Amino acid sequence: MPPATPDPAAALTHVRVDGSAAMVDVGAKPVSRREASASGRVELNGVAAAAVRDGAVKKGDVLTIARIAGIQAAKRTSELIPLCHPIGLTGIDVEVWLEGDVVRLSAATRVADRTGVEMEALTAVAVAGLTVIDMVKALDPAAELSGIRVESKSGGAGGDWRREQ
Repeated sequence: MPPATPDPAAALTHVRVDGSAAMVDVGAKPVSRREASASGRVELNGVAAAAVRDGAVKKGDVLTIARIAGIQAAKRTSELIPLCHPIGLTGIDVEVWLEGDVVRLSAATRVADRTGVEMEALTAVAVAGLTVIDMVKALDPAAELSGIRVESKSGGAGGDWRREQ
């Protein structure tokens, strides 16, 4: 007899037995130091990349504004992701740099809390990337945000995890 197919909802903490969504109660979990990092990229055409490189984008300093947008976004993640807990971030580092025709994005988030910070790192990268696109869209309407992913996490019951390179 083949093994039983596991019920996918059984492993999802944000799904009730009846299949409806629910916010998990993390009140009984211990507070612990948790960290996460995420990355992504925005591909630009040569004209937009040169304008970013030369500081010639009319809206301003693309890389600095995108970095600030990423920091702001991380702090507001629970307002954007419906079942995400509001947490008191203790640190957010967002880096945005141009490498050829690609804007590279990375975020590292830290907290001492009862739940992880992966969503905050991902949100920081996503909003920083969207900010780049908003600032260069007149120069490159085909600019593309892609590759947003968690690179690592530490702390909590799930322990440490790092993406294999």
